[in-house]
Amino acid sequence: MTTTKWTIDPAHSEIQFKVRHLMVSWVKGSFKQFKAEVETNGDDISTAKVRFSAEINSITTNNEQRDAHLRTSDFFDAENHPQLSFESSRLEKTDDENYKVYGTLTMRGVSKAIVLNAEFGGFAKDGWGNTRLGISVSGKINRKDFGVNFSMVSETGGILLGEEVTLIADAQFIKQAVAETQAA
Repeated sequence: MTTTKWTIDPAHSEIQFKVRHLMVSWVKGSFKQFKAEVETNGDDISTAKVRFSAEINSITTNNEQRDAHLRTSDFFDAENHPQLSFESSRLEKTDDENYKVYGTLTMRGVSKAIVLNAEFGGFAKDGWGNTRLGISVSGKINRKDFGVNFSMVSETGGILLGEEVTLIADAQFIKQAVAETQAA
């Protein structure tokens, strides 16, 4: 059996999130520094094992004041928890292109099992002869499950910030190495 390693191409990948603000619109953000790798048996994407991490200090919502607040203990607590991470435990194929990705998300020192939706974009050769694969991932988490309990009420009595956070990732991976493993 062969094990194939794939690493994320950060120039062709985005890790984003969005959350309701005042329950009438969305605030969107992203992480600019992240790492991810995938291991598959051969090129069989259904066997993928995924490891991902993002640097909390790289968060951006295009508003420096808000970004600084998100790094505090009200939200991500970057000083004590500088990264968030995800590690898959299994994939479940739902059709030719779609999967459920089961795994553990760790944020603020809290680890919880989550399920994400993944759409496999396929394989392609780039202009330098590298094999690439594309995948889009989405899902929702409750921020309070991870200790992000910040809450305020607006002047009119409305909720300032939603509890549900939508996660969105569009990623491209480059095949790195194929290693033969010996059966026992």
